[in-house]
Amino acid sequence: MSRQIGRCLWAAAFLVCPMNRVVVYVDGFNLYHAIADLRDQSLKWLDLWKLSASLLRADETLASVNYFSAFATWLVEPYARHRAYVQALKAKGVNTFMGKFKEKPRSCRSCGAKWTAHEEKETDVHIAVRVVADALLDEFDRAIIVSADSDLAPALRAVRQHRPKKEILVVAPPGRYASARDLGPKLELRRARLRRCLLPARLQTASGKLIVRPREYDP
Repeated sequence: MSRQIGRCLWAAAFLVCPMNRVVVYVDGFNLYHAIADLRDQSLKWLDLWKLSASLLRADETLASVNYFSAFATWLVEPYARHRAYVQALKAKGVNTFMGKFKEKPRSCRSCGAKWTAHEEKETDVHIAVRVVADALLDEFDRAIIVSADSDLAPALRAVRQHRPKKEILVVAPPGRYASARDLGPKLELRRARLRRCLLPARLQTASGKLIVRPREYDP
């Protein structure tokens, strides 16, 4: 009887105490280039929802995962792979926020050659705005930032100043822990964790559309 009462008390306490909400913000290009340095293409087919869930504590629930990137539309094959990846992330429940690239004319002072370069715009600003806004609107109890971009430091300081009860965990992409030092990282993603969190080779969207893993990402 006492054991039964204990179980009931534990269940009642669990129901009364809400789970802490976690929102994850992923700097897409920062993570992508870090994975590229590992020289294992298959790790690019990464399930960000599963990865985020692997970072939770026992008393937490995953409220949302947000992915920030931009399409390099002038690169035909990488653009196609990236579109497939974004579709796969959406199918897994990840929110995607796509910025843009801005063309910048370049030239060589020595030979006079001219070309057009592309510079990614908006991603770091978009992440910063979302983190601050979500903190002010009480969308999370703990935020997890997957990035090594020091440009995010002012936004994280603002959250800590104005919403000191909100927790922030900075998770550095693989091999980027030192680069993320201005953000105060507490964890670095490792190859083994990424390997455990890959998307399936095939998955369907809510509308029934089939998404197939690009062959370049096959294990």
